[in-house]
Amino acid sequence: MPIAQILLFGFAITNEINNVNIAILDHSKDTSTLEIINKISNSKYFSIKQIISREAEIESVFQKGKIKAVLNFEKDFGRNLIKKKSAQIQIITDATDPNTANSITNYINAILQNYLQEKNKSIQLDYQIIPQTRMVYNQELKSVFLFVPGVMTIILMLVSAMMTSISITREKELGTMEILLVSPLKPFQVIIGKVVPYIFLSIINAAVIVLLSIFIFKMPVEGSLILLGAESVLFIITSLALGILISTISDTQQSAMMISLMGLMLPVILLSGFIFPISSMPAPLQVISNIIPAKWFIIIIKGIMLKGVGLAFVWKETLILIGMTVFFIAVSVKKYKIRLD
Repeated sequence: MPIAQILLFGFAITNEINNVNIAILDHSKDTSTLEIINKISNSKYFSIKQIISREAEIESVFQKGKIKAVLNFEKDFGRNLIKKKSAQIQIITDATDPNTANSITNYINAILQNYLQEKNKSIQLDYQIIPQTRMVYNQELKSVFLFVPGVMTIILMLVSAMMTSISITREKELGTMEILLVSPLKPFQVIIGKVVPYIFLSIINAAVIVLLSIFIFKMPVEGSLILLGAESVLFIITSLALGILISTISDTQQSAMMISLMGLMLPVILLSGFIFPISSMPAPLQVISNIIPAKWFIIIIKGIMLKGVGLAFVWKETLILIGMTVFFIAVSVKKYKIRLD
C-alpha cells in the first residue's frame, strides 16, 4: 500500500497540464495564425484535435467533453498585426474544471508572449496580440462547480461499496451462510437480494446531496433532472455491484472494509479526474483510469448539471457503466461459493 500510494501521488498529483485537447477556429487563415497554431501544436502542453469553421460549432464541441479550449482568431488577424500592430485572439475554455481552465489560459498566453518576443526582435514598434478570455459554463470560476460533482461521486461510490462489501462476509462470520447455502435460492438471487435494499438507501443519499447542492451551494442543473436521477441510480447500482464483488472474494468484514475503503478511495480521488486532469497523467495511469467507474460518472454529472446535455452526449459513458455493472454482477455470481470450505 505505501508503494502504491507514493506512485499514485507522485504521478497523478500535478498542477501542470499536458496534451490538453483544443480546437481551432481560424477566421483569417494567414501566415501569422498558421505560425501560432504550429507553435501551440508543437508544444507538449496542447494537442489540436479539431478544426472548426463556425462559431455555432463551439457549443457542441464543448458538450462532447473532449475539447477543453477553443482558440478563435479574428478575421484579418495577420493584416491587423502588421498594419495596426495589434490583433485579437479569443481563448474560450471549458470552466467546469476552473483550475484547468485557468492553467490553459495561462499556458496559451505564455506561448503567445513567446511568439511576440520572436517577432519583435527585428522591428522597432512592437506587435501586440490581445487575448480575450471567455470561460464557458462557469464564468465566475466557482470552485464549488468542481467539487460538488466530485464529492457526490465519492460519497455514492464509497458508501455504496462499503455497505454491500460487508454483506456476504458478515453472513460468513456470523455462521448464517449455511442457511443461505441450503436454501433453494440461486446465487444470483442471493446477490440481487443483497443489493436491492441498499439501492433505496443510496438513492436517498443521492437526493439529499443534489438538494444540498442546488439550494445551499447554488449548483445549477442545466439539464434534465430525470436524466440526472436515472444516471445517479445507474452509478449507485454499479457501486453496489462492485461492493458485492468485494464481498464475495473477502473472507472477513475487516478485509472487505479495507479493500472497499483504501482500495477504492485513492483511485476514485486521484484517477477519476475529480481534482487532477487525467490528460496530464502518465499514459499507464490514463489507461488505468478507464476502469474507474467514478471517472465516467463525473463526466456524466458535469455534462448534465453544468452543460445541460442530454443522453445523446453521454450515451457512451452510460453504456460503459452498464457494462461494468453487468461484469461486476457476473463475476460475483461466479465467485459466490455454494459450499463452505
